[in-house]
Amino acid sequence: MSYSNLKKSKIEFNSKKFPIIKIKKERRNKLLSIIKSMSLRGLEGYVVNVQVDVSSGLPEWEIVGLPDTSIKESKERVRAAIKNSGYELFSKRILVNLAPADIRKEGSYLDLPIAIGVLYGMEELEIKKDLDNIAFVGELSLDGKINSINGILPICIEAKRLGINEIIIPAGNLEEVSLINGIKILGADTLKDITKFLKGKCKLKEMKSTWAEVNQRQNKYSIDFADVKGQENVKRALEIAAAGGHNILLIGSPGARKNYACRKAKYDIT
Repeated sequence: MSYSNLKKSKIEFNSKKFPIIKIKKERRNKLLSIIKSMSLRGLEGYVVNVQVDVSSGLPEWEIVGLPDTSIKESKERVRAAIKNSGYELFSKRILVNLAPADIRKEGSYLDLPIAIGVLYGMEELEIKKDLDNIAFVGELSLDGKINSINGILPICIEAKRLGINEIIIPAGNLEEVSLINGIKILGADTLKDITKFLKGKCKLKEMKSTWAEVNQRQNKYSIDFADVKGQENVKRALEIAAAGGHNILLIGSPGARKNYACRKAKYDIT
């Protein structure tokens, strides 16, 4: 039917019977999640703001901000850790920026803040904690466990110096930093533990020690170099090798206690 015929037929469309449906797309108030972490440049620490933007579009995951190879590979570890922790990782366009972008970042300890940022950006995580003064450091396994990292002592010292009130680290590193005061250091075993903590459903591990307790733990050995009877020339060679950081090769007949002497030197001298 042409427009002229439609006009002549005086057909009227009732807006009550045929209402115009307006589709309103809801948007989150916060499209960007910013999670604090720490990194080292020599022994000097600085704060890294892990900025994660999750948006619709072709599935893509990009990390910018001068990351090294281990950080670029973190997207695979984070993706598997999130999935194996019981969360759904939908096909989204994910952009991760490590600010400041003019400093090169190294190490795998940015896995944890990236995972928290992705979960928060996808609205899979309802955070009831104030994240402005909390830093996250840790390497993720594929099953969601948090592995211990190297350099945690200077990281925590620098976090305290920069005014961070709380830092979450792998539980395996707690004993190493138990002497630091003035900052709350919490340890977690898995990514699931941290998500429960941020929701206010559980508490994380915490350890504080004194110098006397640390010295007492360090002085407990299961073997003693004094137990090696005789073999003065062997013990003298082991002492010289340990003092200079040299390699040593012991040659002798079976049963001469070569391995025994080396184990003693390992725990008592080095």
